[in-house]
Amino acid sequence: MAVDYTVIVLYLAGMLAMGWWGMRRAKSKSEFLVAGRRLGPWMYSGTMAAIVLGGASTIGGVGLGYKYGLSGAWMVFTIGLGLLALSVFFSARIARLKVYTVSEMLDLRYGGKAGVISGVVMWAYTLMLAVTSTIAYATIFDVLFDMPRTVAIVLGGAIVVAYSTLGGMWSITLTDMVQFVVKTIGVLILLLPIAVIKAGGFAEMKAQLPTEYFAPLGIGGETIFTYVLIYTFGMLIGQDIWQRVFTARTDKVAKWGGTVAGTYCLVYALAGAVIGTAAKVLYPNLPSADDAFATIVKDELPMGVRGLVLAAALAAVMSTSSGALIACATVANNDIWSRLRGLTTGGGDDHDEVKGNRLFILLMGIATICIAIALNDVVQALTVAYNLLVGGLLVPILGGLLWRRGTVQGALAAVTVGGLSVIGLMWTYGILANEPVYYGLLASLAAYVIVSLATRPTDAAVLANWRARLAGQDAADAEATPETVPAAATG
Repeated sequence: MAVDYTVIVLYLAGMLAMGWWGMRRAKSKSEFLVAGRRLGPWMYSGTMAAIVLGGASTIGGVGLGYKYGLSGAWMVFTIGLGLLALSVFFSARIARLKVYTVSEMLDLRYGGKAGVISGVVMWAYTLMLAVTSTIAYATIFDVLFDMPRTVAIVLGGAIVVAYSTLGGMWSITLTDMVQFVVKTIGVLILLLPIAVIKAGGFAEMKAQLPTEYFAPLGIGGETIFTYVLIYTFGMLIGQDIWQRVFTARTDKVAKWGGTVAGTYCLVYALAGAVIGTAAKVLYPNLPSADDAFATIVKDELPMGVRGLVLAAALAAVMSTSSGALIACATVANNDIWSRLRGLTTGGGDDHDEVKGNRLFILLMGIATICIAIALNDVVQALTVAYNLLVGGLLVPILGGLLWRRGTVQGALAAVTVGGLSVIGLMWTYGILANEPVYYGLLASLAAYVIVSLATRPTDAAVLANWRARLAGQDAADAEATPETVPAAATG
């Protein structure tokens, strides 16, 4: 394992080095939170694919393939569909708004007053997303070093918190680009073909496994529908995803770069399911489906390659963890803390804002590590996070983008009714039940439409400003940043 250890240690050292480099680059709020809004198409595509394909997509995706066969690809597949929908239909308009958070978008669309409550819901979602990603370090470091769970969480979490705190979005962008390359080589180019060959090829896999392992809908229609509601729609409205859209140099980069990333996710989904199916042939009696990834890597890959593939799994977890962490800190500072103190976003000295956001990343990172140590059930935490996000925020966000008649009162009613309905239904039906997100979403939609129609339409001046921002007409006035550079000068 010495060679494998060397590969992992070099990888982790590289992550910290990029954090130090990013610190020298991030001198303003825009640079720190959204990489100066100047990522070109290749870097944008790579980093967007990296953040959406985390430990759940890699380790969990292989586990679903082990349990259900090729239809186990549906969870990650719906993530890719959500990213494609966001990129094709919404990302260009979102990028032109020149905001930092989803709550700022809601305030801009509805004329204020929606920010704090929507910020609290988004903060809870991003915090749980960061926690679940941090818990995943325990699995990987246990395979690598036979390390105790708490030590593994602290070690992995500390590295992510360190480079995220140092350089903000610039550090995260650079590390995510490396992580994208490592994941592509480790999972798609190395592990996928090796797993299939070790299992005897597709013909042998079909001979060894039941026919339902190769049925496109074998996982069940209701499960697929739930994945669409939670993950496809979750991709449309999550702060962690929107914050990456804000990094695009132009609206065209956001649209077409995101389309490339979404397509990559579809390929990654199928690869994970095939690897899991091959693992079922090789190890038919594993105690847990989630052990499939670590087992096949540990037992079937040659020295050196094994280290690279484990680095790929680590990369998957780190990219999601760092993206969720900066999103959580951005919401906590800009949407909750600043508003409670009566401050406006974008005001004050730029250097002080960088210091403030850096402090919040550190605080949220420490909180994430502590919660991850105390929490055991990753699936339940992630389900709660996505149910709150979709049930509380999907309707007012998409309603604001698509329906002119929506009002701030309708938006607040949708967030409140949807969020409380989801919490109450999870208490009644159970956290892992499908009904909470179904009925919570319907309750949010009903509240939004009824209250919006019962209240006065949004002020014409607010709507005029909203339309202007959507068209990019006020981009220069919306954010005067010293680092604006000609398009030709950015990669």
